[in-house]
Amino acid sequence: MSFPYKTSVLAVAAALAISACSFGPSGEPPAMPSPEHYGAQAQPAKTVAAGGVAQTFDVGATTGPQWWRLYHCAALDALVDEGLRNSPTLAATQKTLASAQEQLRAQIGSSTLPSIDGAAQVQRARSPVAPQLGLPEQVQYNFFAGQLQAHYTFDLFGQTRYANSASAARVNVQAFELEASRRALAANIVAATINVAALDREIALTERLVAVSNDAANEDAQRYALGAVSRAQAFGSKQDAASIAATLPALRQQRATAVHALAVLIGRTPDNAPSVPDLDSLSLPEHVPVTVPSDLLRSRPDIQAADAAVKAAAADVGEATAQLFPSLSLTGAMGRGGFSWPAVVSGAGGLWAIGASLSQPIFHGGALFAQRRASIDAYDAAVLHYKATVLSAFEDVANSLAALDNDAQTLASTEDAAEAARSAFHDTASRHRLGSLPSAATHASETRYLNALITAARAAGQRMGDTAALFQAMGELPEAQQASASTAKTGRS
Repeated sequence: MSFPYKTSVLAVAAALAISACSFGPSGEPPAMPSPEHYGAQAQPAKTVAAGGVAQTFDVGATTGPQWWRLYHCAALDALVDEGLRNSPTLAATQKTLASAQEQLRAQIGSSTLPSIDGAAQVQRARSPVAPQLGLPEQVQYNFFAGQLQAHYTFDLFGQTRYANSASAARVNVQAFELEASRRALAANIVAATINVAALDREIALTERLVAVSNDAANEDAQRYALGAVSRAQAFGSKQDAASIAATLPALRQQRATAVHALAVLIGRTPDNAPSVPDLDSLSLPEHVPVTVPSDLLRSRPDIQAADAAVKAAAADVGEATAQLFPSLSLTGAMGRGGFSWPAVVSGAGGLWAIGASLSQPIFHGGALFAQRRASIDAYDAAVLHYKATVLSAFEDVANSLAALDNDAQTLASTEDAAEAARSAFHDTASRHRLGSLPSAATHASETRYLNALITAARAAGQRMGDTAALFQAMGELPEAQQASASTAKTGRS
């Protein structure tokens, strides 16, 4: 008599042990290398001085939430604020996230709590009967009923828990993607503003260059008419002036395209494009953060999204495994019913029902096992995608750090060249005023000076844009983690 009892106890114990086990991977992301520095060579402590600024790389620092304010330009701040406030793309992403969060709440509520529904029925019916029983050929009657129905499925093996965990992780993916979109929008607005400002300066210098070239061509044409220069030199000057003038429409088109894109980024139509600050009104940030690799895994929203995707895929494996095990459901109902209202409210009108159902998958044509194998493959793919995302993030930071160092050297060289060209131009202009040099020499010297200034303007814009790219590449730690990282840095100091 004790053998069946012991068997039942062992069966219950086994079921509890199985339900306590994890049916899927832990969902923790794979360990990634933590290099001492990002690039092939360690970045210097600071760049060379260029444009009056030697940028310092603050190792261990983190990017602030409004890093664009480090350019100290109120007009730029206003453009970014307007974009974050009015961008329809960002607003659509926010609404998509809000929808996903509400759907998750609905899924958790419907799957973890009993469902209770109310039902009422009123019916008028007529039924035929046999006349030989001494009853009328037809019977007409009324029927009234009202009841509450309840249903609950026990999550014995965690199928519901895993499904909800997967959905919650996917909502987290969308939340991190929203943060990535927000940061990308700010970075794009800053980059577009810098690009337009640099183009404005280049266009102004090119317009002056065109004027100088036209003056030189007109003078050579007059001198050719007087027989002072050859025909070849006169046409050569005219060709040079026309070639320089041909670059202006392309620059103006680049500027129009950039300012139209900026208008759309901040939520305006292209015909209502904003005014852009001058390049000189933008201050290059002197201190740029270099987040350590271990913190970069938590500061970059794309890495956090890949981490959440790994957790979702791990929960999918658990859910697919739990589908192989039994499912237990309880149903119950209670209410009142009868063929007349007095009968409904009397003691004889009570209705109730209770039941339980247990189902165990036996044969599904291999579908359940195939779904589990597919979930495992999807999990492996999510892990590999996480690794690729981390490596790509390291590459972004390495390229940005190298770009800032090289940009500073480029700008320093172009500034030296522009200063030499300026000195030569002033010397040539002075000698021309004294009558020792012809005007052609002055035009040629000013042309070289203007070309040097154009090259320096491009280098300055590139350096500012690459600085914004580095802030974007570093991501942003949550406030609590920022405080922790700051404390750790102080302790190391």
